[in-house]
Amino acid sequence: MTKHVQLRGFDIYPGLIPPAAQRDLRDALRQLAGVAPFFTPSTPAGKTMSVRMTSAGRCGWVSDRRGYRYDRCHPNGQPWPAIPHQVLALWQQLVSAERDPDCCLVNFYGEGSRMGLHQDRDEADFSWPVLSISLGDDALFRIGNRSRGGKTESIWLHSGDVVVMAGDARLTYHGVDRIRFGTSSLLAKGGRLNLTCRVVD
Repeated sequence: MTKHVQLRGFDIYPGLIPPAAQRDLRDALRQLAGVAPFFTPSTPAGKTMSVRMTSAGRCGWVSDRRGYRYDRCHPNGQPWPAIPHQVLALWQQLVSAERDPDCCLVNFYGEGSRMGLHQDRDEADFSWPVLSISLGDDALFRIGNRSRGGKTESIWLHSGDVVVMAGDARLTYHGVDRIRFGTSSLLAKGGRLNLTCRVVD
């Protein structure tokens, strides 16, 4: 059984991805970004987000004035590339060997980037978990409640950590308060990559 800790229903697997495998996945993501370049999304209200993002899989998550949604194509009009096999292997190990995720959203956090408390609720079936992979600089991950407000708890996520949000935790508010820029040498210019895999339909 893969060792993990649980915080508010979130299953956290510290250091599940060893350094060599992290580098291999980083290189795969570099190739992915060559096909589907990172872009800076905005909220429906027109506020520019501090992260840059791209996706892989049958569909990708996008956000702009038209709202939060999944689209079949990158904003440049090209279909999203396939989800890297390394990511699918983790999904099959921790979530399901029967069905692969439809989307792997890739967020890049540069210096000063953050992600406010939010729910992942643009999917049709919340019974499927969300799988989250951390690569690069440390991130202060905050976990809230099923509704806004109330007490929260935080934990530092490090490169190679994997989180599974399932069951009651699937619709719990969560976010990233900040990253400790320069704490990892995985990315040449620093920063953090976060991959989240979801079943969309």
